[in-house]
Amino acid sequence: MSQTPPNPSLASLEHHLPNVPDLAHLEAQVRRDLDSIEASPRAWVPERRDAYGNVISDVVIVGAGLTGLSLAFGLKRQGIERVRLIDAAPAGLEGPWLTTARMRTLRSPKTLSGPDLGIPSLTYRAWHEAVEGHESWEQLDKIDRQAWMAYLAWFRSMIGLPVENDTRLLSISQVDDHLRLQVENGGQSSCIACRKVVLATGLEGAGGFNVPPDVATLPRTRWTHSGELIDPGILSAKRVGVIGAAASSFDWAVTALEAGATSVTLLARSPVLPRTEILDWSNFPGFLNHFADLDDQTRYRFTRRMFDFKTPPTNEMYGRAMAFPDCRLVTGARICSIGMTDDAVVISTAKGDFVFDHLLLGTGYSVDLSRRPELASHVDQIATWADRFVPATGEEDPDLLAYPYLGPAFELMEKTPGALPMLANIHVFNSAAVPSLGPICNGITGLKSGVPKLVSGICRGLFLSDIEHFYRSLDRYDKTHFQPEPV
Repeated sequence: MSQTPPNPSLASLEHHLPNVPDLAHLEAQVRRDLDSIEASPRAWVPERRDAYGNVISDVVIVGAGLTGLSLAFGLKRQGIERVRLIDAAPAGLEGPWLTTARMRTLRSPKTLSGPDLGIPSLTYRAWHEAVEGHESWEQLDKIDRQAWMAYLAWFRSMIGLPVENDTRLLSISQVDDHLRLQVENGGQSSCIACRKVVLATGLEGAGGFNVPPDVATLPRTRWTHSGELIDPGILSAKRVGVIGAAASSFDWAVTALEAGATSVTLLARSPVLPRTEILDWSNFPGFLNHFADLDDQTRYRFTRRMFDFKTPPTNEMYGRAMAFPDCRLVTGARICSIGMTDDAVVISTAKGDFVFDHLLLGTGYSVDLSRRPELASHVDQIATWADRFVPATGEEDPDLLAYPYLGPAFELMEKTPGALPMLANIHVFNSAAVPSLGPICNGITGLKSGVPKLVSGICRGLFLSDIEHFYRSLDRYDKTHFQPEPV
């Protein structure tokens, strides 16, 4: 059963933030760099108020993890100031890094650009060298995930991005010319008025946990999905089964083994483990910047092939798991049935039967917009790939076709034109956007392409919707720039 572990707040990461002169020097450099590049141009979006006289936010970003912070910085650099960041997690636990991410290090190369948006002094490398030294950077293989979270906290403080934590989005509706977001904080419901909302809600943002039907029939205390919090102590002295053999499955295995599980058995349907990290192939400007320019047939073809690749474990996590004598990997173990017998979970596979006390799922996420509370009431009006594209015979993929069919600014589109115009102001910057815009919104690799594309789309929408305001501003413009001297 999922339980909340002891709060691993940023206080536990103080060793990553020493009070050293090098860090102070870096922070001074950040301020100089931002001053040098017009990083905060003048605000230009005209203020709007709702029927109660309250100022309407220009953009609300739901999710203050890596992508949410990156987007907020990108909007700030374009002079959009009425931006609110909300996150359901407590302060310091935004994103998965200190909660459901169980690997020791990130899987991405240390050299990838993150939320810095091209400013060298804001990169992870600059922060790491200031905190740990240049030699440490040179010797570093992969970035420690706790250090990564400490870096994100530092980045957020340097940019000055306030976050409204413990705030969960419940629904989205339209009132007059703006959106109304119903949110919950501390058991209290309230509303936020905004012109645009961005769902930077990560892997779960397209639907929810992918739970095999047979697993769902088991007592809820007997299984845990990789996206859930768990007190590892509940796995002590238990026979643990792990379904799946991609990255999260080996992270699970190490977690259980280090918690004192009697045994851990990983059941892999495939006869071989995944070996290829597809994001490494995709990391070039042509693909990341212009995937969205492809026709539907080509995007569908590329996405099907990308989805065929499973995320391999890191060499470190694989080695750590298999070093335990009580860890077993069974490949080619296609599952035939799962059930309870004599208070134990029994799984019948193509490689035999297995008995466990607890199951850990590395089965990923499913695409089902009706499972998202903020979108559920509008799901019948949201266009999906199945509504806009008919694949060739033999190439049907129901899972892919269930993804929303998005516009060029990551905006939801109407299934029936004109039926729900507010969808154009809901921007999906999570895993649901991959078939429409490519892998530029669901990890570090594509942020350098995804953030500018979305920021540009939001700016375009805000500008065009107030075009008469800007014409009147131009028409009345009479600021004096030249005053001739009297002759």
